[in-house]
Parts: sequence; structure tokens; C-alpha cells
Amino acid sequence: MKVVKLSPAGGLNVEVCLTPALLPLYEIENSIVVVIDIFRASSSICYGIHNGAEAIIPVSKVEECAAYHGKGFLLAAERDGEVVAGFDFGNSPFAYEPEKVAGKTVVLTTTNGTHAIQLSRSARQIAIGSFLNLSALSEWLIDKRENVLLVCAGWKNKFNLEDTVFAGAVVSNLRRAGYVADDSSIAAEDLYTLAAPDLNGYLKKSSHSGRLELLGIQADIDFCLRADVTTAIPVLSEDRLIKLTV
Repeated sequence: MKVVKLSPAGGLNVEVCLTPALLPLYEIENSIVVVIDIFRASSSICYGIHNGAEAIIPVSKVEECAAYHGKGFLLAAERDGEVVAGFDFGNSPFAYEPEKVAGKTVVLTTTNGTHAIQLSRSARQIAIGSFLNLSALSEWLIDKRENVLLVCAGWKNKFNLEDTVFAGAVVSNLRRAGYVADDSSIAAEDLYTLAAPDLNGYLKKSSHSGRLELLGIQADIDFCLRADVTTAIPVLSEDRLIKLTV
């Protein structure tokens, strides 16, 4: 991870919502929300936008995704880590290579990530975060000078380790720029500090890492933990995620 540039941000807050089930407790309309689903939706979205996807339309249900059939879109659907039968692909970042997605619009539904995006729609702005765009995302948030809420997609509305560790990495950058952290942010940063020397080894403890290993997709896990593969930041514009232009 490269050194993130810092600028004073006194009086601004960073919070971590540890699961979408807790979102009603936050005043999300007053914050930029960063949706995090490290294994694998937010990583795949960032990689797809990096590789030239025109847009990614997140939907909550498989039926909503299927409704786009025959309309010129690529359809991606995942449940419980596996591709839903009858769709073009699922939630692996390797499905979002440029030869497949460049210039295309993808309609995406996943177990956790797209659910978290839909629940965050009343935010001032929604961005997508992953280790793949960690430094670029942190710099952009600092430059925006607004309150930040990091929303961990978790696993079926439960806490998970990998999303919280990533949230802690962002918190670490924002706190060095003067942001004030809540208790969940401090806890997330502590977890990141513990995990950072061997991120892959530490996150082998996570339950979702175990699920994905059982499916034989360890390569996805390794890729999703690579830092700063891209400077692309996907942001929600109306119903679709597009590349941020600054």
C-alpha cells in the first residue's frame, strides 16, 4: 500500500457499521457511505470498473437480475459463493477481465454486497471499497472532507472479519488525516493492525474464506487481498455504479 497523502480534517467523523442490520442506527444521509464486501462483491466491482465496464447495476434479488435477460446486459448472480445457474457469471473478480466486460453493463446480484448497497441508498454518496483501490479511495475520502460511514456487508447480516479488517485499513488512513473515530472504527483499526503483517494468513481464520476454499476458489481470496491494483473508485449514480471522474 502506498503512502496516502494527508490534509487536515478536523471535526470530521469516520464510523464503521459492522453489519447492514445496524444501518438504522446511523444517520447515513449525513455521510459518504463506502460499501465493503471484500470476499468478493466490492472487489469484483472495483476490478470490473477498472477493466472498462461501462456500469454495474446492483440489484438485491436473483429475480430482479433475471428481468434484464435479453436486453443487452451481462447478468451476474451469486448465492452462497456459487454462480446461480442460467447466468453469465457470478462473483469472481476473474470474471471481470477486460475482454469480457469492457464497454459492457453488468447487472449484479450477490448474497451480501448488493444487499448492503440497496440499504445504503439514502446516503449523501455511495462508493465501493476494496483492498484493490484502498489508497485511491482513502485519498478521495480525505479530499472530500465529509463524514464517512464504512458499511461492512458481512455475511447474511452478521459480522464478518474480512470486511471489518478492510474498514480498519481505511480508518487508519483517515485518522492520520485528523478524522475522529467511533468505537467500532477503533476496533476495526486494531484488527487491521493485528492482521496487516500477514493479511492472507490472518484472514484464513474467517468463515467466508473457509467457504470459498471449500468451493476451490482460493485464487479469488488471494486476489481480493492485493492492495492498490487500481485507482478506480466505483460510485453509485442513480441505479448504477460507474467510475468516479474527478
